[in-house]
Amino acid sequence: MGLTDRFTDPGEDALAADFMANGYVVRDVDDRAALDAFRHEIVRLACEHLKCDPPADDGAFLNGIHERVTVAEINALRLHVFNGLNKHSWCRPTYLSLARKAIDALVGNELAMQNRVNLSIQMPNDETSTLAVHADVWSAETPYEVVEWTPLVDVYDTKAMYILRPEINRTVRERMSTLKDGGKEFDLFEAYRNEFHWIPVKYGQTLVFSPILLHGNVRNDTAESRWSVNCRLTGLFTPYASDEKCLGRFYTPITPKMTSRIGMNFKAPEGFNG
Repeated sequence: MGLTDRFTDPGEDALAADFMANGYVVRDVDDRAALDAFRHEIVRLACEHLKCDPPADDGAFLNGIHERVTVAEINALRLHVFNGLNKHSWCRPTYLSLARKAIDALVGNELAMQNRVNLSIQMPNDETSTLAVHADVWSAETPYEVVEWTPLVDVYDTKAMYILRPEINRTVRERMSTLKDGGKEFDLFEAYRNEFHWIPVKYGQTLVFSPILLHGNVRNDTAESRWSVNCRLTGLFTPYASDEKCLGRFYTPITPKMTSRIGMNFKAPEGFNG
């Protein structure tokens, strides 16, 4: 290898530029076999709850879950799958492995990860499963994190989630600060309806986005159910925004390097002033 005047990798720089321009990146998962196995266990847990035989096609089973359960029954199914999935020691390491290259490039390789991997199910025409427009940082999460969001089926149109573009997102805080009620009654979705971007993501891809951006979902008007999983990752030594969502409560250290372990445990000799 010859001399270089770069500290960074050109591929990582291109990824960072894409993320900076859009507030998110969509990439093929790093390990498709791991995603398939991850999804298969979700299907197994769902069948366990429903007391049905394993399907021949995992994707078709998930897309058609609304043919098996009602809106009133879906949350019990979701909780069974969520709890069963997060009991596995491999759950979070496997989930990270799906987007490890992008996470390392965007966040770093010394990471803290949300304690559990979340699961969302949105059946067609289910008004109870919509997620109002919001930004995670407004709920005291650190602005230094990213969200790894992975669909277990193809998502598109209203089956997908929407994000407000960075250049528009920057205007929201200033606009809301001028309102008499501080924005409490301000309908953000209606105000920016034409600016939101629905992001199509195929099964086999993952979406990594910034928690600063406004995002959410509307009623799923497609003929298929949406299943997705998500989790938040941040740099181990980055600031945390609250005592509730901090290291040891909301996040767990997962990849500290040896010099960091040594440094965190170092104690100077008593009376030593440098």
